[in-house]
Amino acid sequence: MLIEFNVTNYRSIRNKQTFSMAASKYYTELGETNCFDIDVSGLPKLLRSSVVYGPNAAGKSNLFRALHLMQKFVLKSHSQQEGQVINAVPFELDKLSKEQPSEFEIFFVQDNIRYQYGFAANRMRVTKEWLLAFPEGKAQRWYEREYDANSDNEKWYFGSKFTGRRQLWQEATRKNALFLSTAIQLNNEQLKPVFNWFQNNLTTVLPSDQINLNLSLNQCESEEGCRRIMEFLNSADIGIAGIEIKKIPFKPEMLSPDIPQKIRDTFLLEMKGKDLPDIHFVHKTNTGESVPFRFSDESDGTQRLFAFAGPWLDVLAKGRVIFVDELSSSLHPLIVRFLIGLIQNPEINKHNAQLIFTTHDTSVLDSDILRRDQVWFVEKDGEQASKLYPLSDFTPRKGEALEKGYLKGRYGALPFIGELRF
Repeated sequence: MLIEFNVTNYRSIRNKQTFSMAASKYYTELGETNCFDIDVSGLPKLLRSSVVYGPNAAGKSNLFRALHLMQKFVLKSHSQQEGQVINAVPFELDKLSKEQPSEFEIFFVQDNIRYQYGFAANRMRVTKEWLLAFPEGKAQRWYEREYDANSDNEKWYFGSKFTGRRQLWQEATRKNALFLSTAIQLNNEQLKPVFNWFQNNLTTVLPSDQINLNLSLNQCESEEGCRRIMEFLNSADIGIAGIEIKKIPFKPEMLSPDIPQKIRDTFLLEMKGKDLPDIHFVHKTNTGESVPFRFSDESDGTQRLFAFAGPWLDVLAKGRVIFVDELSSSLHPLIVRFLIGLIQNPEINKHNAQLIFTTHDTSVLDSDILRRDQVWFVEKDGEQASKLYPLSDFTPRKGEALEKGYLKGRYGALPFIGELRF
């Protein structure tokens, strides 16, 4: 379960920006569906979902990219070769920021224990890393490392509650890798809950990503799984009578001739001897006849919803946290509300999955789905740095027309559209 995420000096984000899933005690509307209690001492209720609004190029996606980078670096930095560059891009419109590391910090709950984990890194090395655990609500500083540029030396600290082969794990950690990632590969058991949260409980979907169909396809391999996918699609009024999936051998001629040769060679090597899924959706005519349509012939919205079906059902079944950038892309506003509603419904979302998404669909603001503390905005300041802030900063009245107020500029985070002259 996600509590809070902080990011500093990454892409368009210069100063520290904080995103929180802690529910406000001042907003009680939709409380039974939109937030939930957790059995951890000292923590407030957490929200099931939140939305982030803002104009194009304001930095919404960079918030999600920051979390995606953090997750990927935790999972894979142990495999970084000496001298391999870290993909930590600082705010480059300020000379001082450009020379400083990017910093990422996250607060979450795993196995009923709260954790606070973070690191700072520039392109060449990790400059700081820390981990605190809060069993029974009491803070334990497990470890910390910090690079001293003046002495060109790393300082390490290990708390008394952090046990095991600490010296071995420390010496094995390269300067461009995380201690967390390295120690896990060397059989550290104590850090597994933290690592597992990043590996199993966090999903990010960026608009530049090709949505992976594998989860939906895998579910369709069983009769029960296919039934659940069908129910998901038809609940959203897609109106299909069946799903047919066949395996066809991959052939090089299936690739577009416009693909660069290097990418083509890599893909051919990966796909050698493998099959591709051939997906058909079955529709019924008015006489009851079944007509299969190729997946590529379906609308973009139907394709995207099918791609979402597997991950959405998986997130709900396992209580994961999912970040989706541009959720409303190719989807009708009512379909977007349908997806949010699944997360908000405690009878369906029994394991307290959480959804964080961006959208340009402002109708969600007045849809009686979200509380006022579930809405966030991103805009750029006069120095082109992204600023993240919650709707609650404006103390909107209960029942206030939020969509109208937003589009009129009351909350900021709108594009400034000038006049085009010919």
